[in-house]
Amino acid sequence: MSGGRRLVQAPLRGLSLLQVRHVSTVSFGEAAGDTARIYRELERDFGVLAPPVALHAPVPELLAASWVTLRETMLAEGRAPRTAKEAVAAAVSAGNQCPFCSTMHSTILDSLSLRPVSRGRAGRPGPAVGELTEWISTEGRPPFPPELLPELAGTALCLQYLNRMVNVFLGPQPLPPNAPDQALGPVLRVLTGLMRASVRAKAAPGTSLSLLPSAALPPDLDWAAGDPRIADALARSAAAVDRVGAELVSDPVRKVVAAELARWDGTDPGLGRAWLDGPLGDLPPGERPVGELALLTAMASYRVGERVVAAARQAGAGDREILAATSWASLWAARRRVRHLLSGD
Repeated sequence: MSGGRRLVQAPLRGLSLLQVRHVSTVSFGEAAGDTARIYRELERDFGVLAPPVALHAPVPELLAASWVTLRETMLAEGRAPRTAKEAVAAAVSAGNQCPFCSTMHSTILDSLSLRPVSRGRAGRPGPAVGELTEWISTEGRPPFPPELLPELAGTALCLQYLNRMVNVFLGPQPLPPNAPDQALGPVLRVLTGLMRASVRAKAAPGTSLSLLPSAALPPDLDWAAGDPRIADALARSAAAVDRVGAELVSDPVRKVVAAELARWDGTDPGLGRAWLDGPLGDLPPGERPVGELALLTAMASYRVGERVVAAARQAGAGDREILAATSWASLWAARRRVRHLLSGD
Protein backbone atom coordinates (compact mmCIF):
# COMPACT_ATOMS: atom_id res chain seq x y z
CA MET A 1 0.00 0.00 0.00
CA SER A 2 1.42 3.38 -0.97
CA GLY A 3 2.38 5.92 1.64
CA GLY A 4 0.05 8.46 0.00
CA ARG A 5 -2.96 6.19 0.42
CA ARG A 6 -2.10 5.58 4.06
CA LEU A 7 -1.91 9.30 4.73
CA VAL A 8 -5.46 9.71 3.42
CA GLN A 9 -6.85 6.53 5.01
CA ALA A 10 -5.61 7.20 8.56
CA PRO A 11 -7.76 10.29 9.30
CA LEU A 12 -10.80 8.60 7.72
CA ARG A 13 -10.74 5.74 10.26
CA GLY A 14 -12.30 7.70 13.07
CA LEU A 15 -14.80 9.38 10.75
CA SER A 16 -15.89 5.97 9.46
CA LEU A 17 -16.55 4.61 12.94
CA LEU A 18 -18.36 7.79 14.04
CA GLN A 19 -21.08 6.86 11.58
CA VAL A 20 -22.05 3.69 13.51
CA ARG A 21 -25.08 4.05 15.77
CA HIS A 22 -26.79 1.84 18.37
CA VAL A 23 -23.65 -0.22 19.23
CA SER A 24 -20.11 0.53 20.35
CA THR A 25 -17.24 0.36 17.87
CA VAL A 26 -13.67 -0.91 18.02
CA SER A 27 -11.14 1.73 16.99
CA PHE A 28 -8.31 0.97 14.59
CA GLY A 29 -5.77 1.41 17.39
CA GLU A 30 -7.66 -0.87 19.79
CA ALA A 31 -8.20 -3.66 17.26
CA ALA A 32 -6.27 -6.87 17.89
CA GLY A 33 -6.04 -10.35 16.41
CA ASP A 34 -8.39 -11.07 13.52
CA THR A 35 -10.14 -7.73 14.02
CA ALA A 36 -6.88 -5.89 13.35
CA ARG A 37 -6.20 -8.13 10.36
CA ILE A 38 -9.64 -7.44 8.88
CA TYR A 39 -9.28 -3.69 9.40
CA ARG A 40 -5.96 -3.75 7.53
CA GLU A 41 -7.42 -5.88 4.75
CA LEU A 42 -10.42 -3.54 4.45
CA GLU A 43 -8.13 -0.60 3.81
CA ARG A 44 -5.97 -2.59 1.41
CA ASP A 45 -8.69 -4.31 -0.63
CA PHE A 46 -11.67 -1.95 -0.32
CA GLY A 47 -9.77 1.30 0.07
CA VAL A 48 -11.24 2.45 3.39
CA LEU A 49 -12.27 1.15 6.80
CA ALA A 50 -15.80 0.61 5.54
CA PRO A 51 -18.44 1.20 8.26
CA PRO A 52 -20.84 -1.50 6.91
CA VAL A 53 -18.22 -4.12 7.79
CA ALA A 54 -16.54 -2.43 10.77
CA LEU A 55 -19.85 -2.09 12.64
CA HIS A 56 -19.71 -5.88 13.27
CA ALA A 57 -16.49 -5.61 15.31
CA PRO A 58 -18.06 -6.17 18.76
CA VAL A 59 -18.67 -9.77 17.59
CA PRO A 60 -15.43 -10.80 15.81
CA GLU A 61 -16.99 -13.86 14.18
CA LEU A 62 -19.65 -11.68 12.56
CA LEU A 63 -16.98 -9.22 11.48
CA ALA A 64 -15.11 -12.07 9.79
CA ALA A 65 -18.28 -13.43 8.16
CA SER A 66 -19.25 -10.06 6.69
CA TRP A 67 -15.71 -9.43 5.42
CA VAL A 68 -15.23 -12.89 3.90
CA THR A 69 -18.53 -12.56 2.02
CA LEU A 70 -17.83 -9.04 0.74
CA ARG A 71 -14.23 -9.66 -0.18
CA GLU A 72 -14.63 -12.96 -2.00
CA THR A 73 -17.82 -12.12 -3.90
CA MET A 74 -17.18 -8.47 -4.83
CA LEU A 75 -13.58 -7.45 -4.34
CA ALA A 76 -11.34 -10.39 -5.18
CA GLU A 77 -10.25 -10.81 -8.77
CA GLY A 78 -12.52 -13.37 -10.42
CA ARG A 79 -14.46 -14.21 -13.55
CA ALA A 80 -16.86 -11.27 -13.43
CA PRO A 81 -15.61 -7.68 -13.87
CA ARG A 82 -15.92 -5.35 -10.92
CA THR A 83 -18.18 -3.05 -12.97
CA ALA A 84 -20.77 -5.84 -13.25
CA LYS A 85 -20.59 -6.47 -9.51
CA GLU A 86 -21.06 -2.79 -8.73
CA ALA A 87 -24.07 -2.69 -11.06
CA VAL A 88 -25.64 -5.56 -9.13
CA ALA A 89 -24.76 -3.91 -5.79
CA ALA A 90 -26.30 -0.59 -6.83
CA ALA A 91 -29.49 -2.22 -8.12
CA VAL A 92 -29.98 -4.36 -5.01
CA SER A 93 -29.39 -1.35 -2.75
CA ALA A 94 -31.94 0.74 -4.63
CA GLY A 95 -34.52 -2.03 -4.32
CA ASN A 96 -33.90 -2.30 -0.58
CA GLN A 97 -34.29 1.44 0.05
CA CYS A 98 -30.74 1.69 1.36
CA PRO A 99 -29.60 5.22 0.44
CA PHE A 100 -26.14 4.79 2.02
CA CYS A 101 -25.26 1.77 -0.13
CA SER A 102 -27.05 3.15 -3.21
CA THR A 103 -24.95 6.31 -3.06
CA MET A 104 -21.67 4.46 -2.58
CA HIS A 105 -22.13 1.74 -5.19
CA SER A 106 -23.71 4.04 -7.79
CA THR A 107 -20.77 6.42 -7.40
CA ILE A 108 -18.21 3.63 -7.73
CA LEU A 109 -20.10 2.20 -10.71
CA ASP A 110 -20.12 5.56 -12.47
CA SER A 111 -16.40 5.95 -11.87
CA LEU A 112 -15.54 2.48 -13.15
CA SER A 113 -17.87 2.79 -16.14
CA LEU A 114 -16.18 6.01 -17.22
CA ARG A 115 -12.68 4.60 -16.78
CA PRO A 116 -12.89 0.78 -16.75
CA VAL A 117 -10.01 -0.85 -14.90
CA SER A 118 -10.79 -4.56 -15.07
CA ARG A 119 -12.61 -7.08 -17.22
CA GLY A 120 -12.20 -10.01 -14.85
CA ARG A 121 -9.78 -12.91 -15.16
CA ALA A 122 -11.31 -14.10 -18.43
CA GLY A 123 -10.45 -10.76 -20.04
CA ARG A 124 -13.93 -10.41 -21.57
CA PRO A 125 -16.32 -7.53 -20.93
CA GLY A 126 -19.18 -8.37 -18.59
CA PRO A 127 -22.93 -8.00 -19.14
CA ALA A 128 -24.28 -4.50 -19.69
CA VAL A 129 -25.19 -2.44 -16.65
CA GLY A 130 -28.78 -2.01 -17.86
CA GLU A 131 -29.22 -5.76 -18.27
CA LEU A 132 -27.99 -6.41 -14.75
CA THR A 133 -30.24 -3.71 -13.29
CA GLU A 134 -33.24 -5.22 -15.07
CA TRP A 135 -32.30 -8.71 -13.85
CA ILE A 136 -32.27 -7.54 -10.24
CA SER A 137 -35.46 -5.48 -10.48
CA THR A 138 -37.56 -8.01 -12.42
CA GLU A 139 -36.00 -11.26 -11.13
CA GLY A 140 -35.85 -12.44 -14.71
CA ARG A 141 -33.39 -14.67 -16.52
CA PRO A 142 -29.72 -13.93 -15.72
CA PRO A 143 -28.21 -11.94 -18.62
CA PHE A 144 -24.80 -13.63 -18.38
CA PRO A 145 -23.21 -17.07 -18.79
CA PRO A 146 -23.59 -19.61 -15.94
CA GLU A 147 -19.95 -19.37 -14.89
CA LEU A 148 -20.57 -15.81 -13.66
CA LEU A 149 -23.57 -16.76 -11.52
CA PRO A 150 -21.72 -17.56 -8.25
CA GLU A 151 -19.96 -14.18 -8.20
CA LEU A 152 -22.91 -12.05 -9.32
CA ALA A 153 -25.56 -13.84 -7.25
CA GLY A 154 -23.02 -13.83 -4.40
CA THR A 155 -22.74 -10.06 -4.78
CA ALA A 156 -26.53 -9.81 -4.63
CA LEU A 157 -26.52 -11.93 -1.45
CA CYS A 158 -23.80 -9.75 0.08
CA LEU A 159 -25.74 -6.53 -0.56
CA GLN A 160 -29.07 -8.00 0.53
CA TYR A 161 -27.30 -8.68 3.82
CA LEU A 162 -25.34 -5.44 4.13
CA ASN A 163 -28.26 -3.20 3.11
CA ARG A 164 -30.22 -4.43 6.12
CA MET A 165 -27.34 -3.96 8.53
CA VAL A 166 -26.59 -0.51 7.12
CA ASN A 167 -30.23 0.61 7.38
CA VAL A 168 -30.17 -0.34 11.06
CA PHE A 169 -26.71 0.85 12.14
CA LEU A 170 -25.73 3.69 9.78
CA GLY A 171 -27.28 6.91 8.56
CA PRO A 172 -28.65 7.59 5.07
CA GLN A 173 -25.37 8.90 3.67
CA PRO A 174 -21.65 8.09 4.19
CA LEU A 175 -21.15 11.06 6.50
CA PRO A 176 -20.55 11.44 10.25
CA PRO A 177 -23.47 12.66 12.36
CA ASN A 178 -24.29 16.37 11.96
CA ALA A 179 -22.03 16.76 8.92
CA PRO A 180 -23.50 19.24 6.41
CA ASP A 181 -25.01 17.83 3.21
CA GLN A 182 -22.52 19.93 1.23
CA ALA A 183 -19.74 17.66 2.52
CA LEU A 184 -21.09 14.65 0.62
CA GLY A 185 -19.52 15.55 -2.74
CA PRO A 186 -15.97 16.05 -1.44
CA VAL A 187 -16.23 12.94 0.76
CA LEU A 188 -17.39 10.82 -2.16
CA ARG A 189 -14.53 12.06 -4.33
CA VAL A 190 -12.00 11.00 -1.69
CA LEU A 191 -13.64 7.63 -1.08
CA THR A 192 -14.01 6.89 -4.78
CA GLY A 193 -10.35 7.65 -5.39
CA LEU A 194 -9.29 5.25 -2.64
CA MET A 195 -11.63 2.53 -3.86
CA ARG A 196 -10.48 2.86 -7.47
CA ALA A 197 -6.90 2.45 -6.31
CA SER A 198 -7.89 -0.75 -4.51
CA VAL A 199 -9.59 -2.05 -7.68
CA ARG A 200 -6.43 -1.46 -9.68
CA ALA A 201 -4.45 -3.44 -7.10
CA LYS A 202 -6.51 -6.57 -7.96
CA ALA A 203 -7.13 -8.34 -4.66
CA ALA A 204 -5.93 -11.94 -4.72
CA PRO A 205 -8.81 -14.44 -4.45
CA GLY A 206 -9.24 -16.68 -1.43
CA THR A 207 -6.93 -15.05 1.09
CA SER A 208 -9.71 -14.21 3.57
CA LEU A 209 -11.00 -17.78 3.88
CA SER A 210 -8.64 -18.67 6.71
CA LEU A 211 -10.52 -16.26 8.99
CA LEU A 212 -13.31 -18.83 9.44
CA PRO A 213 -13.39 -22.64 9.74
CA SER A 214 -14.52 -24.67 6.75
CA ALA A 215 -18.19 -25.67 6.57
CA ALA A 216 -20.62 -27.48 4.29
CA LEU A 217 -22.49 -25.41 1.73
CA PRO A 218 -26.17 -25.12 2.77
CA PRO A 219 -28.63 -26.53 0.19
CA ASP A 220 -30.24 -23.11 -0.42
CA LEU A 221 -26.83 -21.75 -1.49
CA ASP A 222 -26.22 -24.53 -4.02
CA TRP A 223 -26.19 -21.96 -6.82
CA ALA A 224 -22.65 -21.05 -5.66
CA ALA A 225 -21.28 -24.56 -6.21
CA GLY A 226 -20.00 -23.75 -9.70
CA ASP A 227 -17.21 -21.64 -8.18
CA PRO A 228 -15.47 -23.52 -5.34
CA ARG A 229 -13.99 -20.35 -3.84
CA ILE A 230 -17.32 -18.53 -3.68
CA ALA A 231 -19.04 -21.65 -2.35
CA ASP A 232 -16.37 -22.02 0.33
CA ALA A 233 -16.64 -18.37 1.36
CA LEU A 234 -20.43 -18.42 1.62
CA ALA A 235 -20.45 -21.74 3.47
CA ARG A 236 -17.95 -20.51 6.07
CA SER A 237 -19.76 -17.19 6.53
CA ALA A 238 -23.25 -18.71 6.78
CA ALA A 239 -22.05 -21.23 9.36
CA ALA A 240 -20.46 -18.46 11.43
CA VAL A 241 -23.62 -16.35 11.47
CA ASP A 242 -25.69 -19.42 12.39
CA ARG A 243 -23.30 -20.27 15.25
CA VAL A 244 -23.51 -16.78 16.68
CA GLY A 245 -27.28 -16.74 16.23
CA ALA A 246 -27.66 -20.04 18.07
CA GLU A 247 -25.50 -18.72 20.92
CA LEU A 248 -26.98 -15.24 21.35
CA VAL A 249 -30.52 -15.29 19.89
CA SER A 250 -33.19 -17.40 21.58
CA ASP A 251 -34.73 -20.41 19.85
CA PRO A 252 -38.26 -18.93 19.96
CA VAL A 253 -37.14 -15.74 18.21
CA ARG A 254 -35.24 -17.61 15.52
CA LYS A 255 -38.17 -19.98 14.94
CA VAL A 256 -40.65 -17.12 14.54
CA VAL A 257 -38.38 -15.21 12.14
CA ALA A 258 -37.62 -18.36 10.11
CA ALA A 259 -41.32 -19.17 9.83
CA GLU A 260 -42.19 -15.67 8.64
CA LEU A 261 -39.36 -15.64 6.10
CA ALA A 262 -40.46 -19.02 4.74
CA ARG A 263 -43.83 -17.41 3.88
CA TRP A 264 -42.42 -14.09 2.70
CA ASP A 265 -42.63 -13.22 -0.98
CA GLY A 266 -39.98 -10.52 -0.70
CA THR A 267 -42.32 -7.54 -0.95
CA ASP A 268 -42.25 -4.60 1.47
CA PRO A 269 -44.81 -5.32 4.21
CA GLY A 270 -45.46 -1.60 4.62
CA LEU A 271 -45.85 0.64 7.66
CA GLY A 272 -48.64 -1.20 9.44
CA ARG A 273 -48.19 -3.55 12.39
CA ALA A 274 -50.56 -6.41 11.63
CA TRP A 275 -47.83 -8.49 10.00
CA LEU A 276 -45.63 -7.91 13.07
CA ASP A 277 -48.14 -8.29 15.88
CA GLY A 278 -49.33 -11.72 14.79
CA PRO A 279 -45.98 -13.54 14.98
CA LEU A 280 -44.78 -11.47 17.95
CA GLY A 281 -47.84 -12.62 19.85
CA ASP A 282 -46.48 -16.17 19.65
CA LEU A 283 -43.43 -15.14 21.69
CA PRO A 284 -43.17 -14.81 25.47
CA PRO A 285 -43.43 -11.10 26.41
CA GLY A 286 -39.76 -10.87 27.34
CA GLU A 287 -38.74 -12.14 23.88
CA ARG A 288 -40.91 -9.78 21.85
CA PRO A 289 -38.57 -6.75 21.70
CA VAL A 290 -35.72 -8.78 20.19
CA GLY A 291 -38.25 -10.57 17.99
CA GLU A 292 -39.49 -7.22 16.68
CA LEU A 293 -35.92 -6.07 16.04
CA ALA A 294 -35.15 -9.25 14.10
CA LEU A 295 -38.38 -9.29 12.08
CA LEU A 296 -38.10 -5.63 11.11
CA THR A 297 -34.44 -6.07 10.17
CA ALA A 298 -35.30 -9.00 7.93
CA MET A 299 -38.37 -7.61 6.16
CA ALA A 300 -38.44 -3.80 6.63
CA SER A 301 -35.03 -2.72 7.91
CA TYR A 302 -35.67 0.95 7.14
CA ARG A 303 -38.18 0.90 10.03
CA VAL A 304 -35.63 0.03 12.73
CA GLY A 305 -35.06 3.13 14.83
CA GLU A 306 -34.00 4.13 18.30
CA ARG A 307 -37.26 2.92 19.89
CA VAL A 308 -36.88 -0.62 18.56
CA VAL A 309 -33.25 -0.92 19.63
CA ALA A 310 -33.93 0.67 23.04
CA ALA A 311 -36.74 -1.83 23.68
CA ALA A 312 -34.39 -4.73 22.89
CA ARG A 313 -31.85 -3.28 25.33
CA GLN A 314 -34.48 -2.91 28.01
CA ALA A 315 -35.30 -6.60 27.51
CA GLY A 316 -31.67 -7.47 28.29
CA ALA A 317 -29.92 -7.39 24.91
CA GLY A 318 -26.42 -5.88 24.80
CA ASP A 319 -24.34 -4.98 21.76
CA ARG A 320 -23.49 -8.59 21.02
CA GLU A 321 -27.10 -9.76 21.19
CA ILE A 322 -28.32 -6.85 19.07
CA LEU A 323 -25.69 -7.54 16.42
CA ALA A 324 -26.41 -11.27 16.53
CA ALA A 325 -30.17 -10.82 16.09
CA THR A 326 -29.82 -8.33 13.23
CA SER A 327 -27.03 -10.26 11.49
CA TRP A 328 -28.82 -13.61 11.72
CA ALA A 329 -32.10 -12.11 10.49
CA SER A 330 -30.35 -10.17 7.70
CA LEU A 331 -28.56 -13.22 6.35
CA TRP A 332 -31.64 -15.44 6.38
CA ALA A 333 -33.62 -12.71 4.60
CA ALA A 334 -30.78 -12.27 2.09
CA ARG A 335 -30.71 -16.00 1.38
CA ARG A 336 -34.47 -15.96 0.82
CA ARG A 337 -34.27 -12.95 -1.51
CA VAL A 338 -31.56 -14.53 -3.66
CA ARG A 339 -33.66 -17.70 -3.97
CA HIS A 340 -36.47 -15.45 -5.24
CA LEU A 341 -34.05 -13.83 -7.69
CA LEU A 342 -32.85 -17.14 -9.10
CA SER A 343 -36.09 -19.10 -9.10
CA GLY A 344 -38.83 -16.49 -9.31
CA ASP A 345 -40.78 -17.99 -6.35
